[in-house]
Amino acid sequence: MQSEPETVCNVAISFDRCKITSVTCSCGNKDIFYCAHVVALSLYRIRKPDQVKLHLPISETLFQMNRDQLQKFVQYLITVHHTEVLPTAQKLADEILSQNSEINQVHGAPDPTAGASIDDENCWHLDEEQVQEQVKLFLSQGGYHGSGKQLNLLFAKVREMLKMRDSNGARMLTLITEQFMADPRLSLWRQQGTTMTDKYRQLWDELGALWMCIVLNPHCKLEQKSSWLKQLKKWNSVDVCPWEDGNHGNELPNLTNALPQGANANQDSSNRPHRTVFTRAIEACDLHWQDSHLQHIISSDLYTNYCYHDDTENLLFDSQGWPLWHEHVPTACARVDALRSHGYPREALRLAIAIVNTLRRQQQKQLEMFRAQKKDLLHRGVISITNLEGWVGHPLDPIGTLFGSLMEACRVDDDSFHGFSDFTENLGQCKSLEYQHLPAHKFLEEGDSYLTLAVEVALIGLGQQRIMPDGLYAQEKVCRNEEQLISKLQEIELDDTLVKIFRKQAVFLIEGGPYSGLGEVIHRESVPMHTFAKYLFTSLLPHDAELAYKTALRAMRLLVLESTAPSGDLSRPHHIASVVPNRYPRWFTLSHIESQQCELASTMLTAAKGDVRRLETVLESIQKNIHSSSHIFKLAQDAFKIATLMDSLPDITLLKVSLELGLQVMRMTLSTLNWRRREMVRWLVTCATEVGVYALDSIMQNWFTLFTPTEATSIVATTVMSNSTIVRLHLDCHQQEKLAGSARTLALQCAMKDPQNCALSALTLCEKDHIAFETAYQIVLDAATAGMSYSQLFTIARYMEHRGYPMRAYKLATLAMTHLNLSYNQDTHPAINDVLWACALSHSLGKNELAAIIPLVVKSVKCATVLSDILRRCTLTTPGMVGLHGRRNSGKLMSLDKAPLRQLLDATIGAYINTTHSRLTHISPRHYSEFIEFLSKARETFLMAHDGHIQFTQFIDNLKQIYKGKKKLMMLVRERFG
Repeated sequence: MQSEPETVCNVAISFDRCKITSVTCSCGNKDIFYCAHVVALSLYRIRKPDQVKLHLPISETLFQMNRDQLQKFVQYLITVHHTEVLPTAQKLADEILSQNSEINQVHGAPDPTAGASIDDENCWHLDEEQVQEQVKLFLSQGGYHGSGKQLNLLFAKVREMLKMRDSNGARMLTLITEQFMADPRLSLWRQQGTTMTDKYRQLWDELGALWMCIVLNPHCKLEQKSSWLKQLKKWNSVDVCPWEDGNHGNELPNLTNALPQGANANQDSSNRPHRTVFTRAIEACDLHWQDSHLQHIISSDLYTNYCYHDDTENLLFDSQGWPLWHEHVPTACARVDALRSHGYPREALRLAIAIVNTLRRQQQKQLEMFRAQKKDLLHRGVISITNLEGWVGHPLDPIGTLFGSLMEACRVDDDSFHGFSDFTENLGQCKSLEYQHLPAHKFLEEGDSYLTLAVEVALIGLGQQRIMPDGLYAQEKVCRNEEQLISKLQEIELDDTLVKIFRKQAVFLIEGGPYSGLGEVIHRESVPMHTFAKYLFTSLLPHDAELAYKTALRAMRLLVLESTAPSGDLSRPHHIASVVPNRYPRWFTLSHIESQQCELASTMLTAAKGDVRRLETVLESIQKNIHSSSHIFKLAQDAFKIATLMDSLPDITLLKVSLELGLQVMRMTLSTLNWRRREMVRWLVTCATEVGVYALDSIMQNWFTLFTPTEATSIVATTVMSNSTIVRLHLDCHQQEKLAGSARTLALQCAMKDPQNCALSALTLCEKDHIAFETAYQIVLDAATAGMSYSQLFTIARYMEHRGYPMRAYKLATLAMTHLNLSYNQDTHPAINDVLWACALSHSLGKNELAAIIPLVVKSVKCATVLSDILRRCTLTTPGMVGLHGRRNSGKLMSLDKAPLRQLLDATIGAYINTTHSRLTHISPRHYSEFIEFLSKARETFLMAHDGHIQFTQFIDNLKQIYKGKKKLMMLVRERFG
């Protein structure tokens, strides 16, 4: 940098057979990679070889010197570096002059400038200490600061080394693995029983996959492999070693070794309780590349054999004479990955093609076999599943490997395939900027290309029926891999050739029996096909709508949620049913799966707009297969949006579908609590309004199967009767009346069923119809004595008064009073206003009404301040002064000496006396002044009676006597009241 002072670095680089075997630099920078100075010197040496003088090995030069020259050479060397080399020179001189020294037992002397011998190991210089330090540092950051990204870059570096056939690749991976195994979090997680994070889990997966690649190196020496095996077994036996399926438990049988070679391999591994991330690599140590058929496949494009006998399962060639490779598919694909990783792309491609041809042939055979047995199998209700372990989401990612190899081969800009120039002269039509249909060699059918093979193998893998694996991590991995593969497929533009493959595979999947996730009968725990089917549906729709719908509708099922779903055929050993009896709660990704199912349905609804028959079929499928009310509600809303797009007339069939789904949601959530219920009810009314008046009428007539009484009156009927709805529907008087009739009938039924919550709404809704209103009022009266609270009755009474029915309001107010109970200290009770209102109403109606309510007040209210307030108001005006028609009565003020006010006055005085005693039992000095004020108020009431003065004096004397212990308080009482 310009700002930094210039420094001079001393750099030394050693070469051996075109590899840098050691480096030193005085800069002291430490990293996994070489410092800038080493790189600069290397580039200088590459670009200007003539500027770096080439000397013979020093031993050759010394050989040409005579004795004097040698002495001079040594003495000058010592003089120039005397402080550094003198001790060493002295020691060596002594050893050379000593007859039996070790140095004299060896003939000749070392020469660091002469290079290594031909047998010596030669590999690139790798600073092992730095690799360990860096990995340790990244792991300690726990996924923050992009450390996961850094570790992925290191893994990519290992792959790069393998591709360059650099023997450091395995060494570097060993160093990385040692640091991973030493991560202190592993034992912590194991103790706590917590699972590691997803990102960290994925790093371990990559570690396992890389070891698989390393042990499958087709050209490694046996002693190398056995040292790796030893190392892997050592890590494998450590108890914190992460397990393959991501959770601690759930063992699977040894599946990798379902193969012809190495069938009885690693007996000790089958006794272990679980499989770790290294298990597959350990098992793969038993695989070899000596099979002559395998060797022929990978070494030649022209390996064919036309002597075909279709009588055995494991044929070496198919009917076209092309080679097949029968091996456990993930294992065979791991070979492809190993070949690609170790820099053998052509060999990898040849093996990939043989595997794909084998898979296609198996698919064809399975279909023929199933067709032959179909009647019998379906009749017996046999549900078999052949894949405990699916290929998508598999730890070795077999489908991803095949897809990647084939796609790599059709990347036009890829130089690594220039060896295929003989096949690429007549290039097909350009697909996109990146991919072309390269007509592949003799292994492929007419019209096949690497691209068509890649697409076909992805479809075969995605459509395979497979069991949902155990554990959250494994289940998320299935979803993740499926989505990754589909997103890669989506980058490819479909042409006629590819559409043909989509058609062929869709038909296979629908008819494919137990091998297909879209087969007629599947196991209840097989991985759902919603995501894949949505992709198939959108891809096929423009070309073959019938097949697109058939596929998507078949995929809609979600058997794990159906109690009656068949669980499998127990009679055959490879069928899953026996493994785990009922695991439904352990589908950790169920909510994701259900939302994918909903997405698939929504995609079909959108596509089916305008097609009555298809919409009906999709609706049936939704009603049969979707079990979550919130997802059905989402679909109802989706359908509504699509049906009422602004730019066109509403699609009435789709609107009806929307309504139908909405009604289903109402029925599903009627008796279960759902926090979105109000929103759902409001939405349903909007939807029914769009459909038309008959839909609104229908939901009101069948309200009890859809809504609670409260919802039906307060939301449904109220909205239906609102002006905005009437305007929206353009109703004439006759239609308005019919709708209002339905609303009133609903209101009365709801009021009967739940008077507490619906009576007021019912009265409001029935206002314009005398008979209905009377009926609603009667329902309220009948319910008042039994179930209604005073607050509900007061609310309805106030509404009655507001509507101009004061006598009815009074009747309800008296009923409300009988339910009320106000104790002496409840002077801020919310019902006080209602009591004052009820008394004012009675007072305005006349003496008789007031006389009737006062005994009820006296019975219900024990609070002195409330009673005195009522008393004061009653003595200010004459009862009934303003009659019903505003006619003034020439009445007199009521006497406090006579009933009913005398009764009220006595009750008020009594209440003050009781309250005083209650307050004095627990009074503290800070409430004394407040108490004195209270007594002053009491005196005002006492004085309303004709002998009140005497009564109050007696009352005070009484207090002084009873509470004489409270000296300070009694002194205050004397000061104020004598």
